[in-house]
Amino acid sequence: MFLPIPSPLRHALLAGAFALFWAVLPATAADAPGYARVPVVVEYDVDPSWPERPERLAPWGAVTGMAVDGEDRVWVLSKCDDPVQVYAADGTFVRTWGRGQFDSPHCIRIDRESNVWISDYALHVVQKYTPEGELLLTLGVRGEKGDDTTHFNRPTDMAITRAGDVFVTDGYGNRRVVHFGPGGKFIKTWGSYGTGPDQFVLPHAILVDSQGTLYVGDRNSGRILLFDQSGKPVDQWSGVIMPWGMSITPGDDVWVCGSSPHWWRRHGKYCEFKDQLLMRFSTDGRVRQVWSIPLGDPKNSKPGETIGVHAIVQDSLGNLYLGDAYGNRAQKLVPVTARPEPKSG
Repeated sequence: MFLPIPSPLRHALLAGAFALFWAVLPATAADAPGYARVPVVVEYDVDPSWPERPERLAPWGAVTGMAVDGEDRVWVLSKCDDPVQVYAADGTFVRTWGRGQFDSPHCIRIDRESNVWISDYALHVVQKYTPEGELLLTLGVRGEKGDDTTHFNRPTDMAITRAGDVFVTDGYGNRRVVHFGPGGKFIKTWGSYGTGPDQFVLPHAILVDSQGTLYVGDRNSGRILLFDQSGKPVDQWSGVIMPWGMSITPGDDVWVCGSSPHWWRRHGKYCEFKDQLLMRFSTDGRVRQVWSIPLGDPKNSKPGETIGVHAIVQDSLGNLYLGDAYGNRAQKLVPVTARPEPKSG
């Protein structure tokens, strides 16, 4: 049985409790602030001085492809008179090539033997080059579109396996994946227009991980579809991001850039970007990291903003490099895990 506490005593006890609370609050706040002393979130700052472009180079057009080679050199693919540009991680210019060789270069990949692969959707080809720009192989027929074993219709990207097989997203026109052997011999194709597990709306990017699984970024449907190398569906990640550009790290982290999910067409019009997102996935589809970038103004875009982020790659130090298709530039984002506290007084 509990005896009631008289009101005056109850008020005195409450007052004492509040006094004790306020007395210990400053010490508690100092000992346990409402933020992590050592941040567990990685932020990114843009390096506005990257890269150091020589004045003699033509102005950048749309930057739709980027790659990082084994020496952490960054390859930039742009629709301009100097389409292939190579820079060191610190921004130092290395070389350029490709003048007059492309019409609409779209994606660039580097294989395990340091060969450079470039898709050109206007010329309907995927081509393999030496790092110095010597042409080694052409898949497709230059200037001819089709949907047979020797033609593409506006191909978007390519993935090269450890064994040398090549998988091409024949995306803007045919909505399929085409598989070639190491020497460029046609093996098979799969896919058609649609939203089924083995169909595509617009296969825009493709990767292969260390286990041989293929990842296809079906941009306009907001899906990333996984396949084995025979074309059998393995998994599907949907409703998370509109995948524009994709890359994979040596540890099989999948980086994707684009925008948050939306209908590609609404009220009879194609939708503009609503935002700009970078996401890192593990191979089981779990989102491990998200970073958003301000959506720039096409008339006055600033460093650290993008208008149409189209390509994303990471170097061995964790720096991210972005290609902006509508902002006409490449940018470097530097990871930040600590910032100095402002001095008091």
